Amino acid sequence: MPTSPVFRIAAVADIHYGKHSGGAHRSLFDEVSETADVLLLCGDLTDYGLPEEAELLAHDLREHLHIPVLAVLGNHDFESGQVEAVREIVEGAGVEILDGTCTTLGEVGFAGVRGFGGGFGRRALSPWGEPAWKALVQEAVEEELKLEKALSHLDTRHHVVLLHYAPIRATVVGEPEEIMPFLGSSRLEGPLNRYGVTCAFHGHAHAGTPEGKTANGVPVFNVSVPVLERAYPDHPPYRLFELPLEEPPSNGHLDAEERLARSART
Repeated sequence: MPTSPVFRIAAVADIHYGKHSGGAHRSLFDEVSETADVLLLCGDLTDYGLPEEAELLAHDLREHLHIPVLAVLGNHDFESGQVEAVREIVEGAGVEILDGTCTTLGEVGFAGVRGFGGGFGRRALSPWGEPAWKALVQEAVEEELKLEKALSHLDTRHHVVLLHYAPIRATVVGEPEEIMPFLGSSRLEGPLNRYGVTCAFHGHAHAGTPEGKTANGVPVFNVSVPVLERAYPDHPPYRLFELPLEEPPSNGHLDAEERLARSART
């Protein structure tokens, strides 16, 4: 574990390793190994959810990543019905995949779920009508409950959440209104607020907005590669977030945001 007064989190989503993606993000992985204490991969690790895609990613991670890697799966990782094989290959490269589970690195606890769609706020879907609609809403509810359970097991100063789907509408703004219900769910926001999460990261919304806040002021970051490439074209596509390890600040969220603003990757 680092002896620095800050813990440095690098986060990226939607790297979409395809059959010809070997080496695509080697330079990013090399840099992250030097600048961060952990890398978060927030879903869509592969393009079509194929084992051969996962093998290329696993090779690059083994060769170029020398820090802990935590991940959640995304919708693309399920596409070919081989998600368990993809998961096994990626975990074989030393990645810890969180799925309603949690882990700790020093003073920082991490909880992760894939999440699901359903929409935001008053326009979110409710379990009404045909069984198919009820099943869709139930999937979002189950992801919320998994996140709640994972956070309940953490007893660390900082709580960090990994998602693939968005927990708030603010970070999907920029996407067509018609598809917003498919990009995330407000049901994921509740656990962030109830457990005083320090920050949350997600992907999936490629045309979304880099950051927003929950109703309680929890910072939420959309770290999809297309979003980061568009917002920060002069830097590799990852976000660096520094958490203080010294005396607790008077306002934890503001302190974390100030440190992020001073980061070289903002």
